[in-house]
Amino acid sequence: MEQQEKKLTEKESLELIATMINKAKDSYHSTGVGAMMWGAVIAICSFVKLSEIQFGYQLPFDIYLLTLAAIVPQVFLTIREKKERKVKSYDDSYMDYIWMGFGISIFLLIHIINLVFRSWGPVSAEYNVLAGHPSSFRFGEFISPLFLMLYGLPTFITGAACRFRPMLWGGIFCWLCSIATVYTSIRIDLLLTASSAIVAWFIPGLIMEKEYRRYKKEQASQHV
Repeated sequence: MEQQEKKLTEKESLELIATMINKAKDSYHSTGVGAMMWGAVIAICSFVKLSEIQFGYQLPFDIYLLTLAAIVPQVFLTIREKKERKVKSYDDSYMDYIWMGFGISIFLLIHIINLVFRSWGPVSAEYNVLAGHPSSFRFGEFISPLFLMLYGLPTFITGAACRFRPMLWGGIFCWLCSIATVYTSIRIDLLLTASSAIVAWFIPGLIMEKEYRRYKKEQASQHV
């Protein structure tokens, strides 16, 4: 009798979990605005930096500071989207932590790179004096591969977990570009970084936004 009750309880639990998962999936729809915004910001920053190198001018500020300014609207968009969701998807918490870890990793990488540049600067200057010519090693050539490697990780995981192929392939594209930028010049690195932002985030964001509009229309028609 106890074994039959245990089996019945396990079956009911599995059915309840499956029901909640399906209900959550039906209620979860991302607007895609955040992905579009980050894709646009990273692409614009890369193109502007490329323009500075190509035409020999420099802005009075680092263009990549725009990524910090984009955090404020991103937080606002995230809060608004969560309020609109009727049911929290079972994997929402995991996705939140993955992207939070991604953001922390980006800031840590920037901090580490700045420290390396500070340490490498005096060494490079001393080498120029002793050797009579600049060093052939340029640490800046290896920055883009590191960032692209990080860009691909949460993008690929999100695409695979949510079965959203545009982001899955976008993550793979970031990794392929990461490998390519090891062997290319800084100009090509910036072009590949901009392309990765567009392929991995901006285009998937457009697709999500289109699906979100269609979902809202269906919801509105059901309540009429």
